[in-house]
Amino acid sequence: MFGYYYGFDWTYLVLVVPCIILALWAQHNVNSTFTKYSAVYSRRGITGAQAASIVLRRNGITNVRIEEIPGKLTDHYEPGANVIRLSNSVYHSTSVASIGVACHEAGHAVQYAKGYSPIRVRAAIIPLTRAGSALSLPLLLLGIILNSQNLAIFGIALFGLSTLFQLITLPVEINASRRALAAIQDAGILYDDEYPMARKTLTAAALTYVAALAVSLAQLLRLIILFGGRRDD
Repeated sequence: MFGYYYGFDWTYLVLVVPCIILALWAQHNVNSTFTKYSAVYSRRGITGAQAASIVLRRNGITNVRIEEIPGKLTDHYEPGANVIRLSNSVYHSTSVASIGVACHEAGHAVQYAKGYSPIRVRAAIIPLTRAGSALSLPLLLLGIILNSQNLAIFGIALFGLSTLFQLITLPVEINASRRALAAIQDAGILYDDEYPMARKTLTAAALTYVAALAVSLAQLLRLIILFGGRRDD
């Protein structure tokens, strides 16, 4: 099979491994950056929950709840329930890192309220993405067993839905951070010397989405190289 030499899969080493290393570095970077700036407390004494509430109010949003959940960096906005869920390390904390993360999640709520198209597209394709992730590998294996290029291509296309999801997710996350940082400045949530620390925290988080997209693209390209050229008998 093209891509294999003497039983060695060069595509994985050349394409996927560097992206996995990037993803591991990005995850380490966001954890270390968050930890670093979690030790820097805002002089205004605003908590993460309060900061998120400020962002919502400034955008005229009054129907979104803010709740506390266990864990670290488990923060997210759930549009179906209309609730921002902030982790223990963010909800009560007055650190610049926590304020940045909380405002980012509020930024997602603002995206929905303002009709930001990419986040609605992302939400719409989630069921297709889940189905594609579950079916892509079985179809690829079935395509190999039956020597069917059509099945292999269909499996690759389904996997491509995951890549499409990552592609849409990246600008959504960047936009949420931009909204968060703009609100932090406009509302004076942080002092001028504290603002860059929140920005660095959100930039580190954005890099994890860049890495996730790179991994998905590399895996998709690998599948195309390995299976896209197969021919039906």
